[in-house]
Amino acid sequence: MSDEKVPTDDGTQDEQAAMRASDTDREQVAEILRDAAGDGRLTLEEVSERVESALRARTVGELARLTRDLPVSPVPAGSREQPGRGRDVVEIDQRWGTLHRSGAWEVPRHLDVRMHGGDVKLDFTEAEFSHARLDLDVQISVGGNLVLVVRPGIVVHTDDLSVGVGDVKYRNPASDAQAPVEREVYVTGRLKGGDVVVRHPRRTLGRWLRGEDAKNAGEEKS
Repeated sequence: MSDEKVPTDDGTQDEQAAMRASDTDREQVAEILRDAAGDGRLTLEEVSERVESALRARTVGELARLTRDLPVSPVPAGSREQPGRGRDVVEIDQRWGTLHRSGAWEVPRHLDVRMHGGDVKLDFTEAEFSHARLDLDVQISVGGNLVLVVRPGIVVHTDDLSVGVGDVKYRNPASDAQAPVEREVYVTGRLKGGDVVVRHPRRTLGRWLRGEDAKNAGEEKS
């Protein structure tokens, strides 16, 4: 593999692409490549060559180049609505970098998240839902992390999420167990690296100074 820099949109992404790859990163990419061969996207010769390169890669940028022409490797960070579908379907494509949605943002009916490294945080505590249900389809690989911050009354279902490499961490304070269900988020797709974390907001400084109980405030660390 050459040491050329991966084209990026900003210095932060460039720095992340230059980070040293771990053995786990290499194995995750090798798994992605083998899956692509099983789907008929790569020939046996191509997958053999790429897996060998993945196992010898030194940086996460080198690993990214090996999967950039595969569906698990999204285009540069951003989000877009599908033409003609309005706010019903929104896609988020994230490579390295970070993307946060917070405040009074509009939640679509269906949200597609494609991640290849980096972090995506969707904060639903003040979000505006126009539907009772959100279908969230995710494809996460090579160290990508998805954090869902929810308020009491928003229930997240992850049973249909296929987990290859990584963890799903659902932190739901017992004090909210009896809260009436207002909205439901159904997470589907595949996790090939990194984590999906569902948590409630952390306490604000004001709450901490007033001595409010962390559990009642819905605080959980990711």
